[in-house]
Amino acid sequence: MTNETISDEYRKMQQELHQNPNYGVASLSFAPIVAELIKKAHVESLSDYGAGKKNLLKGLQQAGVTSLTYKPYDPAFPEYGKAQSADLVCCIDVLEHIEPELLENVLRELSSLVTKFGFFSIHMGPAAKFLSDGRNAHLIQQPSSWWLTRICKYFEVMQLQTHQMMGHGIWLIVQPLKT
Repeated sequence: MTNETISDEYRKMQQELHQNPNYGVASLSFAPIVAELIKKAHVESLSDYGAGKKNLLKGLQQAGVTSLTYKPYDPAFPEYGKAQSADLVCCIDVLEHIEPELLENVLRELSSLVTKFGFFSIHMGPAAKFLSDGRNAHLIQQPSSWWLTRICKYFEVMQLQTHQMMGHGIWLIVQPLKT
């Protein structure tokens, strides 16, 4: 069993997509919700899993969140370094982009990083963008029930909301499973 979370070929496709200035902007829409969670839960560190161009950080600063240890991670941006644990791990508009055969590895990695809370948003329909090989950028297009069976293997779901921000999707606040 491998712990790989992205193939080299797919990493290159993601790097190409990130050249588009309109790719990776969903976190801006979710920043106010994340900012509220940070304030209510007294979060001191945030790991932005799939940080892209760090739009979540920009959105949080606009929402008045400034005293926070921010830890970006994105395999398309190797200069960010490895994924790091934090009080709050955000994974916004990322999970639907994961290669299906590696999703379990990504969820397992996320579960090792979340110390207090996770905030995950998942779009469940097709993306407007396509990969260079012609596939839809959302490699996984499944309903919330499908996602929940996978997420609940690793997390307790504290809150679940449907959202129309990016079309048809959900966002969740999760905590590590009690062992």
